Amino acid sequence: MTTSDDGSVAGMRWSGQRADRVDEGTLPGLARLAGFVRSVRTPEFRGVTFHEVLAKTALNHVPADARMLPGEFTINPYRGCTHACQYCFARNTHTRLGLNIAGDFDNEIIVKTNIVEVLRGELARKRKLPPRVAFGTNTDVYQRAEGRYALMPGIIDALAAFRIPFSILTKGTLIRRDLDRLVAASRVTTVHLGLSISIMDERLQQSVENGTPVTTARLATITAIRDAGLPCTVFLSPILPRLTDSPEQLAELVGAVAAAGATSVLFHPLYLSSGVKDVFFAWLRESHPDLVSEYTTLYSSGSKRLREYRHEIDSRIRPLIAKHGFPDPDKTIEDRFALNGRRRQPAEEPSQPTQPTLF
Repeated sequence: MTTSDDGSVAGMRWSGQRADRVDEGTLPGLARLAGFVRSVRTPEFRGVTFHEVLAKTALNHVPADARMLPGEFTINPYRGCTHACQYCFARNTHTRLGLNIAGDFDNEIIVKTNIVEVLRGELARKRKLPPRVAFGTNTDVYQRAEGRYALMPGIIDALAAFRIPFSILTKGTLIRRDLDRLVAASRVTTVHLGLSISIMDERLQQSVENGTPVTTARLATITAIRDAGLPCTVFLSPILPRLTDSPEQLAELVGAVAAAGATSVLFHPLYLSSGVKDVFFAWLRESHPDLVSEYTTLYSSGSKRLREYRHEIDSRIRPLIAKHGFPDPDKTIEDRFALNGRRRQPAEEPSQPTQPTLF
């Protein structure tokens, strides 16, 4: 890892970094990463290394035949996420960099430091602008690193300047910093904001997603967004079997987001891809060993029980959603697809969470 001139990591300060310094021994493959500039550590982010790169492109166009986000445009200023959610579906993307999906995903963060300038250039050159851009489809744009690098204000301004609709899904309360900008953008284009909240038990929440703001802070963020005059959808995901899925827990959760002012809600039970499943089960064995057997059965390949469980959750939570006057979740989904000028393809049993597609 990069160190200060006296060899001390602790002596490093952001203002003292050389922009042209590359540590060849940082991590396998990173020194060869296109646009790699430097690796940075700071006492403010103990255990975390930021690998700064110069991006060639900012906008990602997802192929129409992709399983997730078909035809969408996304922007990802960061790769990896300090929120450290043990269930995060994006963990597998770190393997493309020769990094692992467990600790490396949480602590080795790629930062596209020039993404604002690149985005402005791309938009100026495009004959046909993206119909919509989605944030939060891979890693969270309002993770703690954004407090240091402040990439989102410039990105928001660039999209607003070209009147491009966009949506943001986050767990980060840092979005409150940019509310004035988001309000200004909403005056010239469509802006959809969403928060992910699914666990009311603070001890459990900080165990399974230990780098995120606590639930009370996220609920306050919903209220701040609504006070600013913007709508806010809350994604109740993931619902954790036997941990957050009782009728009482779901009633408390839906009631809390309603009281905070959410305008709509969506939900989905825990989804685990093959690699992420290993990370989550390692947490489960340590924190809730009594549930390992049940989860093993539920999340076995082709599990009929998982399909049945999804229906159980659906039947428990939809009456609560209706009770609090929220729109039908299916209508919320259809509205999002309509914004993209395409119809949603029906599916009896989605193979993975709808979260990235909706926002």
